[in-house]
Amino acid sequence: MASTLFLFNNRPVDIVVNDHCIRYIELKSGDEPTPLRWGERYLPTGIVNEGKIVDRETLAIILEECIDVWKIKRRKVRFLVPDPSVTIRKLPVPADLSIDEIQGYLYMEIGDTIHLPFEDPIFDYIVLPEQDEKREILLFAAHREHVMAYSELFSSVKLKPVAADLSSLALYRLYHHLAKKSSNENLLIIQFDLDHVNMSIFENEIPFFTRHQDLPFDHKQWETTVGRTGFQQLTYKGDMQELVLQFEEVTKEINMMIDFYQFSLNQGKNELTKILLTGDHPFLDTILGELQKQFDFPIEILDSSNISTEKNRPLPSSHYLALGLALKEV
Repeated sequence: MASTLFLFNNRPVDIVVNDHCIRYIELKSGDEPTPLRWGERYLPTGIVNEGKIVDRETLAIILEECIDVWKIKRRKVRFLVPDPSVTIRKLPVPADLSIDEIQGYLYMEIGDTIHLPFEDPIFDYIVLPEQDEKREILLFAAHREHVMAYSELFSSVKLKPVAADLSSLALYRLYHHLAKKSSNENLLIIQFDLDHVNMSIFENEIPFFTRHQDLPFDHKQWETTVGRTGFQQLTYKGDMQELVLQFEEVTKEINMMIDFYQFSLNQGKNELTKILLTGDHPFLDTILGELQKQFDFPIEILDSSNISTEKNRPLPSSHYLALGLALKEV
């Protein structure tokens, strides 16, 4: 399975921050990881935008309130790097480099012969199996400023950041844990959230590339109520045609990504085998049906209903991403 990245220390609670909410999950210790507690808090517009912290002071106040309610004071915490800040790239490295020399080589070449869409990255990598005496790595890189902004935010409210991870890796980790994968699978994971879509292709458990697409999101068009589970539920009050147009744009991106993978990268020799859909969008079931109409691949929604939880409470699908993060190194 693909490596996790950006390891700082050791075991924590797990917090996911996106543009519209903060979610957390805590696992019960034991042989089988069991969700013990979880929670969420919706955010006002403009606090976080495209994954970047805009109003740090207000976000810190809200986070402190969450810490009190969730009773996680001074806990270690793992978090996710904002998806727009991430790039994944397959790169060749000199065949005569030893494994121990690759990291030093990357430090020397990033910014010189290896160009990334941002300066001063934080990065990790895995070494791919050699083919035709060629050595390649898969490089994971993120904008250091954005990673450290979250790390410093958590530190400022007396939490102890110990690791950052990628949403694509967290979701695949959960999928892998649920044993719904084939070792020869070429999998497209679509994370369809309220305000963005993140798409990642995994080939034999290795994430080869990812693509991020922001979606227009207007809080005023959604009515928030508290459901029977105690979690907030969103009901759309706007023009449904706007959501239809959003979905059409996303479908175009999905088609482009599939074509790029099958034809530009693999010259038609390697095909996608499955699409896995997940996310916190309230219309996820409808989105699944529309995708099934448009693509011939098997398409399924990520389902963790067979995971036992404390007191057998159902884990909301909106927390699957946090659960995948929580399974890091379990």
